[in-house]
Amino acid sequence: MTIAPGLLPEGLRDRLPPEAEAASRLMHRVIVAIGRHGYERVSPPLAEFEESLVGRLKSSRPQDLLRMVDPVSQRMLALRPDMTAQIGRIAATRMGHAPRPLRLAYGGPVIKLRATQLRPERELAQAGAELIGSDSVAAVSEIIRVALDALKAAGVTDITVDLTLPDLVDTLAGDALPVDPADVARVRALLDAKDAGGLSAVGADAYLPLLSAAGPLDRALPRLRTLDQAQVLDTRLSAIETIAASIGDDVALTLDPTERHGFEYQSWIGFSLFGGGLAGEIGRGGSYTIVHGDGQEETAVGFSLFIDPLVDIGLGVEPVRRVFLPIGHDAARAAALRAEGWTTVAALAASDKPHTCTHQLEGSELVELP
Repeated sequence: MTIAPGLLPEGLRDRLPPEAEAASRLMHRVIVAIGRHGYERVSPPLAEFEESLVGRLKSSRPQDLLRMVDPVSQRMLALRPDMTAQIGRIAATRMGHAPRPLRLAYGGPVIKLRATQLRPERELAQAGAELIGSDSVAAVSEIIRVALDALKAAGVTDITVDLTLPDLVDTLAGDALPVDPADVARVRALLDAKDAGGLSAVGADAYLPLLSAAGPLDRALPRLRTLDQAQVLDTRLSAIETIAASIGDDVALTLDPTERHGFEYQSWIGFSLFGGGLAGEIGRGGSYTIVHGDGQEETAVGFSLFIDPLVDIGLGVEPVRRVFLPIGHDAARAAALRAEGWTTVAALAASDKPHTCTHQLEGSELVELP
């Protein structure tokens, strides 16, 4: 079967002007904002040996990767669906000797095996930061503030941070709200799906109040404290209060303590990021552990942002300042204009027209085009 000219695989697309330039500009702004906090950029390859990508994070699975056989080594390669595992590899190997906490930033394309309804694209531009060597309250507070600064630098407004407790069920099931170990995974899934009937069916009625302990943080946190009669979560909830205080009141804070989807490898805390005019989350992060080659685990906290949704709503596009340079134009004047930030388009023939330009150079003067 012949493929039609210009047809791309499902979930892949071309970025045309001006969106392609906007995407590049937004990536730069985000990386610069992250770097201002002391995070140094690394750039891992698009593909790695499959076992490297799978082994670094506990929840990584081969079936989630787009794989191929390397014709050189004859070993299985995989395209990265996320850059976090690669940063973990770099931190554990190439930079294993570096003092902790280690602050690293990254940006580049990732490839998903399958798309979702909310995000039909399979190729995404991802940027983020990882703080390796600590998942303390101070580390989490810092990483969220860095994420917020990055989003603001990209022009995102009306930001919401939705906090979650990925290991909540595991913490409660051991003592405060006992659950048969064989049923813990099912209870987690039912809470994630907000399935009250399912919880009752498996005898986990004690977990039903958790479904109502969600919403704006100033209301959800007191509800969760009321439910925590055994004070098993006291330290955790106090940590959230400290984190909230460090973020400030210029963003909205919400809490969904039972949210698990997308937080499979996070440990004690996770968060999703939302912005005005944007459908769905535009980033997520949280605490996790990196598995070293010797089996030892190292704590870390980080976040990833998705650039494409920002481009899709028009962020990163700047006013066009393009000058048409006719045949025989003043080259020195044109160079000076470029140094001032203008874009110049030189005629290659006398018949060329200033189709995409806003101004034309006539002698040494700029003339605005209608």
